[in-house]
Amino acid sequence: MTLMKFAKLIHNPTAGEAEDVTEHLVEAMEDAGYSCSYSSTKEDGWEKVDTKETDFLVVAGGDGTIRKTVLAFLDKRLPIGLIPMGTANNIAKTLDIAGEPPEIMATWRDRRIKPFDIGRIYDLPDEKFFLEGIGFGLFPRLMKEMDKQKRKGDYDKSIKTVLEIFHDIALNYKARACTIQIDDAEYSGNYLMAEVMNTRSIGPNLNLVPFSDPGDGEFEVVLITESQREQFANYILSKILGKEEPAFFNILKAKKLRIAWEGVHLHVDDAYIKLEEAAEIKVELQAGAVQFLVPPPVTETPAA
Repeated sequence: MTLMKFAKLIHNPTAGEAEDVTEHLVEAMEDAGYSCSYSSTKEDGWEKVDTKETDFLVVAGGDGTIRKTVLAFLDKRLPIGLIPMGTANNIAKTLDIAGEPPEIMATWRDRRIKPFDIGRIYDLPDEKFFLEGIGFGLFPRLMKEMDKQKRKGDYDKSIKTVLEIFHDIALNYKARACTIQIDDAEYSGNYLMAEVMNTRSIGPNLNLVPFSDPGDGEFEVVLITESQREQFANYILSKILGKEEPAFFNILKAKKLRIAWEGVHLHVDDAYIKLEEAAEIKVELQAGAVQFLVPPPVTETPAA
């Protein structure tokens, strides 16, 4: 096994609470036995890397920073270590990465690699790939509302506040007609939400696919019907109250699919998109396109 010695550290200094931890990150890397070069995503040229000298990448930030980094270095095939610093951290949670930076860095010595699938999107002009998911309905509506509040200057991105707004949207959103084709099967109906997911959770930590494996070569397609409105709203309410109750909704498996939604609003990961007109979107899975460094699995201590 080749030892990893030199890393390119990519940091979003505005992630999470926006505390400047740049020096602490570099010091922690050196204490863990790694040399590193530092780049801020807020500065020009952050995406340049010397592949001959660099053994792996380190991303310190949230889901948006991870996405930006993965897409910038997709052709480099370098392992990526994560230091979750965002608000939701859905990708890190899916990979069971948590803890203080020195604790996470200590797990990289084992070089335990987790393949991570990504989605290839067709028929969208500006978005070609996703890591977390692509979807229609409730989540694009939530993103649109949060963007409106941000422009008004009345913006609180805490998980609880976002959930409270989302709960109100779930109670009032009009279901839309949707048709999804997976292989030779077709699914049609009126839905509040249609999500093609690659992570266990999306948005404000909604754990819709708790046992999802992002490297298993399949997406999970989550469909919330009009008849499940109250059930879904109650699930959001339980999270607002601090309870993590299991979510049981329609889930389909897919490697490639076509989805047509009666509307022009959708999201790709954390990006809200408005189309000029309703369109059919084609999605295909690209297996193991990314490699993340992950901690060893947690083993339960047997009862005495």
